[in-house]
Amino acid sequence: MNIRLPLLALALGIASPVLHAQMLQPGLWELTTSNMQVDGKPLPDMDFMLGQLKNLPPEQRAMMEGALAKQGITVAGKGVRSCLTQQQVNTNDIPLQDPQSGCTQKITARNGNVWDFQFTCPRAQGTGQATFLSDREFVTTVNGTFNASGVQQKGSMNTRATWLGADCGNVRPRN
Repeated sequence: MNIRLPLLALALGIASPVLHAQMLQPGLWELTTSNMQVDGKPLPDMDFMLGQLKNLPPEQRAMMEGALAKQGITVAGKGVRSCLTQQQVNTNDIPLQDPQSGCTQKITARNGNVWDFQFTCPRAQGTGQATFLSDREFVTTVNGTFNASGVQQKGSMNTRATWLGADCGNVRPRN
């Protein structure tokens, strides 16, 4: 479990980096991650990892959920939820990027509904591709290297983002 939670945190931070503002609806989005691998070995699916989060001692769980909430991410449903505002939709930028994460992302190519991107975080870097299926759904694939435990490792994952509705409820948008 020592590598699973840091990788989950990394996944939550980079799983949703490339949102074309004019291609997406503002509102509540749910992101689910699948096919996570580290050094070619599969990790447990998102349901298992979320179960591990729920099984943490209450103070550790509250600390992890609080850190995610500060980034505009709520653990719920089958993954994590994030709110995209109308202002973010209007920017033609990367609106789900957490400005406090230390991560940067750059779109390297746009070919219709498929975008290629690069990302750099304090302990991770890599490339990915986002495919926008509609204004209410997109998928990403990410490949990179990360250093969650003092050892450089290769990782990959897929993410599906689905629009749940215009009302974000109690999920705060990222700043």
